[in-house]
Amino acid sequence: MKKRIGVSVLIYASLTLLSSCSENYSNGERIGVITQFSETGLIWKSWEGHLNVTQTGMNSSVPFDFSIDNDKPDQQIINRLDSAAQYGWKVKLVYHETAGKNWFDNRGETSHFITKVEVLEKNFGNVFNGNQQQKISGKIIDTIYVVITPDNPDYKKFFK
Repeated sequence: MKKRIGVSVLIYASLTLLSSCSENYSNGERIGVITQFSETGLIWKSWEGHLNVTQTGMNSSVPFDFSIDNDKPDQQIINRLDSAAQYGWKVKLVYHETAGKNWFDNRGETSHFITKVEVLEKNFGNVFNGNQQQKISGKIIDTIYVVITPDNPDYKKFFK
């Protein structure tokens, strides 16, 4: 009986190891600015990147690390991500996450693989570049509210 359980556990562990990082676990989108994008790896070269996620127009403290799937590399996605990292563009990354652990990092170092890149704003990093000849236009993305509390001893000067 113990031998049968041991064999079952060994078979299950082997199948999990062999099928890991191949299932589509979830799909999603992240918006932000690419701060790092490079080709890395000793045996299997893969494209890895880091996105500073933006929330309500400001950078969030939540990082997002991603990879380009070595099983399906798309040169157009790689070129667009490289340009976004170089020029500071704000982008939307569409990705799928795989279940399991990528034991040998043969597909990439993370379990988030980019399937589409959409450039949202090319002048995101340099809106106030001092060039008066260039007409700058935009749109309101979010509103920031300032709350003044009675903890401030000078709060009465704000209410006349």
